[in-house]
Amino acid sequence: MRFVDQATIRVRAGDGGKGCISFRREKFVPRGGPDGGDGGDGGSVVLLGDARLMTLADLEYRRFYRAEDGQHGMGKDRHGKNGRDEVVPVPLGTDVFDAQSGVKLGEVLKPGQMLIVARGGKGGRGNARFASPTNQAPRIAEPGEPGEEKELKLVLRLLADVGIVGLPNAGKSTLLAALTSARPKIADYPFTTLTPNLGVLETRNFRWTIADMPGIIKGAHQGKGLGLAFLRHIERTRMLVFVIDATAERPEDDYRQLCEEIERFEEGGGRKAEGGLTPRILERPRLVVMNKIDLLESDALLTGRQALRLDVPVLWVSALLGTGIEELRKEIERQIGGSPQC
Repeated sequence: MRFVDQATIRVRAGDGGKGCISFRREKFVPRGGPDGGDGGDGGSVVLLGDARLMTLADLEYRRFYRAEDGQHGMGKDRHGKNGRDEVVPVPLGTDVFDAQSGVKLGEVLKPGQMLIVARGGKGGRGNARFASPTNQAPRIAEPGEPGEEKELKLVLRLLADVGIVGLPNAGKSTLLAALTSARPKIADYPFTTLTPNLGVLETRNFRWTIADMPGIIKGAHQGKGLGLAFLRHIERTRMLVFVIDATAERPEDDYRQLCEEIERFEEGGGRKAEGGLTPRILERPRLVVMNKIDLLESDALLTGRQALRLDVPVLWVSALLGTGIEELRKEIERQIGGSPQC
C-alpha cells in the first residue's frame, strides 16, 4: 500500500429520531393518557487510533462517512433506538482540521483513542414528556436534531522516537537497515527514499521506533525537492540523528544546511500552515553520524576527525559494514532514555 499522509473526507453524523404523538387506547381505559416515546439519538462519526495503520491511504478510496440515524419514537412509551456510530480507523499521529476554516479539531496519538469529529443529533421528545396537570392530552412532539456535517482535512505526522535526517545519498536508509530489521529500498541515486521508512531499534532495556525521512535539500522549507511533504514528519520525533556523508568536502556545511532548513520550516509557512507543534525540533536531543567511513583512507579519516568541530555528539560509522553501529545504539539509548512514545 502506498504512503499517503494527507486526506480530505466528508463526515455526516446521524439525525435524531422524531418524538411520537400517541395516546393509550385500551379496553376499559376510557381516558388513556399520552404515551408517545422519544426518538433515538443519531450516531456520531468517530476516529479511532489504530497502531497497525501507517498511512491514510484507505481514506483516499472512501471519502464520505455517515453514521446511522436514530429511530423514531413509538406509542406505548417505546423510545427509538440510538443510531450506530461510524468508526473510522486512522494511524497514530493523525491531526484533524476543519477543511474550510483550518481550525484544528483534535489529534489521535494513542492506540484505541477515540475522537468524535461529528456529533449525532439528539432525538426529539414524545408527547408523553409534555403532559402536565394543565395539559393532560398534549398533541405536540419534537423533531430530532440534525447531525453535524463537516469536511475534514487529516494530516499524518508519524509518531517515531528517533528521526533520521540527511541530504540525499547520505546513507540514511542503509543506517536504518543496520540499526533495525527494516529493509528499505536502497540504491545509488538521489531520492531513493520517497516515503518515510519505519524500523524498530531494540536494546537490552528498550524498544524504539526509528523513522528514515526522505532527503532534505536546500529550499526544502519552501517545498523544493520533497519539501514540506515530509519535513512535518520529524515534528513528533523525540530525537534527531543527522546523517552526514563523511566523504563530503565540507561536512559541517551539510549539517548546518539541514539545521537551517528545519529551523526555517518551523518559523515559516510550513509549520504554521500545518498547525505547528511545540517544543521546537532543534531543542530536542540530537547527534551527528558521519557515515561511509569505509570510503576514507585511514589518514583522511584521522584528519577528518580532528578537523570536524560541531556542538553535538559525533559518531563515525560505516552503515554498510556495521562499523560503529553498536556504539550508535548505546548513544541513542543514553540520549533518549525513558520509554517509547507508543
